[in-house]
Parts: sequence; structure tokens; C-alpha cells
Amino acid sequence: LDRNGKKLAENYDYQQLGVNPSKLGTDTQKQESLELISEKYDISMAVIEDKLAQKWAKGDTFVPLKTLETTISHLEIADLPTGVLIGYTNKRHYPLGEATAHLLGYVGKVTAEDIKDKPYLTENDSIGRSGLEAAYDAQLRGRDGVSIVIVDEKKRTKQTLLKKEKVDAVDLKLTIDGQAQQIAFDSLKGKPATIVVSEPKTGQLLAAVSSPSFDPNKMVLGISEKEYQTYADNEDLPFMTRFTNRYAPGSTFKTITAAIGLDSGDITSTETLQINGLKWQKDASWGGFWTTRVKDTPNVDLKKALVYSDNIYFAQKALGMGENTFRNGLNRFIFGEKLDLPLVIESASISNEEKFCSEILLADTAYGQGELMIAPITQLTMYSVFMNDGSIVYPQLLQGKEVKLKKEVISEHAAKTVLTDLIDSVVSPDGYVYSLYNPNYTLAAKTGTAEIKEKQDTLGKENSFLLFFDAQNQRFMGLILSENARENGTAVEKAASIVDYLEETY
Repeated sequence: LDRNGKKLAENYDYQQLGVNPSKLGTDTQKQESLELISEKYDISMAVIEDKLAQKWAKGDTFVPLKTLETTISHLEIADLPTGVLIGYTNKRHYPLGEATAHLLGYVGKVTAEDIKDKPYLTENDSIGRSGLEAAYDAQLRGRDGVSIVIVDEKKRTKQTLLKKEKVDAVDLKLTIDGQAQQIAFDSLKGKPATIVVSEPKTGQLLAAVSSPSFDPNKMVLGISEKEYQTYADNEDLPFMTRFTNRYAPGSTFKTITAAIGLDSGDITSTETLQINGLKWQKDASWGGFWTTRVKDTPNVDLKKALVYSDNIYFAQKALGMGENTFRNGLNRFIFGEKLDLPLVIESASISNEEKFCSEILLADTAYGQGELMIAPITQLTMYSVFMNDGSIVYPQLLQGKEVKLKKEVISEHAAKTVLTDLIDSVVSPDGYVYSLYNPNYTLAAKTGTAEIKEKQDTLGKENSFLLFFDAQNQRFMGLILSENARENGTAVEKAASIVDYLEETY
């Protein structure tokens, strides 16, 4: 269930198309009926013939041919050929389909290996194959009770040799808002991207979507080889869970660099740097490497550096504070930690080695590139410091969990300074997130771009990020990532629908 009690996964009576062999008529009538079924319901004649060739598929029996994904009407049932019937079978169903596929996962038929591993399973059972279905399989399934007793001729128990109490299956209520999940997924329009949204004071995840996706109902009902191959051949990787996949975080990470600098005293709100031109290098030792920026602003303070996303400002500030100060600040966050979530998420990492191998790597890391690798769900967790006076609130997916904190990661002053500066990204007509400005709400935001290219001065792929905060009420925050933004659109372009919903609802 979602946070509002809406079903996200349920046991559902699907219609089953089948035949009664004794009612199919003459060989000619039978052939015509089966060919009609084959064409209309996309079942190959070979499959139909195999089903009818089973030893028990004789006489007055119901032989199921296909479980139907969508319910057919009474009029259509009445129009079925003689001998063709509709039955019912109870299977797992996902009402939001593709929108929850990566988060919930799906169930599949039990295999001999499953039974060997879990002897309480039977060949007719289903088991969670991925996502939360796999993580919480035991709770969702429950366990049958069993008694072995000796009885007398009147069936009265004389001795109990073994008794195990049954364990009832339980409904799980998630923190997810099903409507937010659907809106977020729809806004990505099938492009490679992800959106994660949370309630910052509790860490409760409101949405976690990945695109493109797959239909989990097809996986339950029996996906055809052709359908599966379409997914497998899709170069945008619909089976990839992008909110748990690690990426360079791009310029959204400048918020963390800013906070570390504010706490160390290497950055102040009032200091202005004189920066000329669109590229800079410390000295000739950097060879052909230059740090570049988008906007040629000669006088740059912290607010302008955040709003205009000035790489040169943050590169210079990182070099000024030095590796030890910068790394010590980063190590206060959750790099290397495993999040307590029922999802497979590789820990965030700062660099490939324990030390930066160069000043260039230090500068690159300061503006969110270098060797930084962080999953979107972990990024959002780190950025919760700006909504919690400097403390990280860990993410949660199940309702009723105690809020878990990592206190004083940065100072309250640093958290509030950065958050306040980011309001200008939305309010200012020159800000990169002005398209989301709504005079009725106070939104703070930071855009980011992480460029992936083989060498400098060439055109690489750009992953686009948007980090946004409900600065007024502190009821929601979110992160959007759009892969290869030149082809697939920026994160900001995908944000309006979900931000509007969150502002109106939370």
C-alpha cells in the first residue's frame, strides 16, 4: 500500500481464456475457432496445440490458453466461438504498472532451486524476484501452520509430535505517494531519467521512479520471448534502476562544497572573487587542462557562484581550503556507508584512491565531477542537511519507522546560508530554474551538469540534474536526473508536473 492506503501490489483475479475440448465441435469447427482465438488474442497455434495435447486436456474440462492482461467485456465473452470460455486465476497485479516496476519489482513462479532453498514453498507458489517483492517476500507471504498428531479411532488427539504455528501474511504500508510516483514517471516520457522525492524531516521517500521501464504485469503473467527481447535490445536499458545507479553528481554537489567552505572559513557570504573569462587554470603546471564556466561574471560572491553555477569559483575555493580540509568535510557525510533500505545501492565514493592524485582532481571534485560516484537516492540523502539545520536524515520506505539522524554534518549557519542563496535560482529571472517560479511558494533549487567525454574541448554526453527544496515549509525535496540531456531534455524541463503536485499537496 502507498502512504494513503492505495494498493501498489495486490492479488487479483485475472480473466483466463480457455477452451472446453468437448464443446469445440467438428474438426473443421474446432480448427476455425482455434485459428480465430490465435489471431485475436495473439496466441500461436503451436502453443494452443501444446496445451490441448496434455493428457488431462480431454472431454468436459477447462484448458487455459492465456491469462488476459486486460478484462474483456460481457459482450465480447458472449461473442466467443463455441467451446471457448473465460475462467479466472488469482495472480499478483501492479496497478501502477511501469511507474513502480523498479521499486516494487515483481513475482515469478517458484523453481526447484527455490524449493530446495526454502522447503516450505510448493511448485504452485510464486516468489518475489526483484525489488521490494523480493526483499519483503517472507512478510508478504506468511507461512502455513502444521501439526503432526497421533489420534484415536474417534479422531481425538492423543499426542502432538510436532506443531508449528501459522504466520499470517501482512500488508506493508510504504512511505511512497502513489500519485506522486505516477506523475513523476509520466513526466519522464520514457526517456532515460530518474526522480527521487522525500519528506526531509522524516526521510520518508515519496517517489522513486526510473525510466524507461518495463511492465511488471507481463513478467507475472508470462512475458513472450518477443516482448522480452524488445526490452533487452533497448539501448536505454529499461531494466536498469537509475535511482540506485551511481553517477557523477555534477553541479548540485557545489552545495556541499559551499557548506564545507563556510564551516572552515575559506568561504564567506560577503567575499567576492575577481574572475575574468570563461576558463581558468591555476598555472602552467595544469598543461592543457582548464576549468570552464558558462557565465562570464567578473565579480562572483557565494550566491552568484551557486545561482550561476560557477565552476571556476568552486575550483579556486577548493584549492584554497586544501585537500585535507575538503576531504575532512566530505568524510562527515555518508561516503562509504550502506543505506538501511531494502534496495541494492552501492555506497557513494569520493575518489578511486584515498588521496586526490592532483590539484586538478581536487578542483574537479569541488564542482561535482572528478571521480565522485553517488546514486541519486544517496545524493538526496546527503542534501537533506540543508533542510535539517545541518543534520542528515536517512531515507525510509516503510511507514512507522523511527527517524534516523546523522547530526551536525555541517553547521546550521552553513545549511541556512546555502538554502537561502538557492532561492535566487528560482526567483531571479536570470536564474536557471526561473521556469518553476511560483509566487505562492518559496522553492529553492540548484541545477547541475555532469559531462562525460573522452578529452577536453570535445563534445561529450551531459547528464542534467535538478535539486529542489520546499524552502518555505520544508515538507518536500527532490532530485531529478536526465541522462544525455542534449538528446533527452534537461532535468528542469521534466520538473514542472511533480513540483506543482508537491507544492499543492504538501
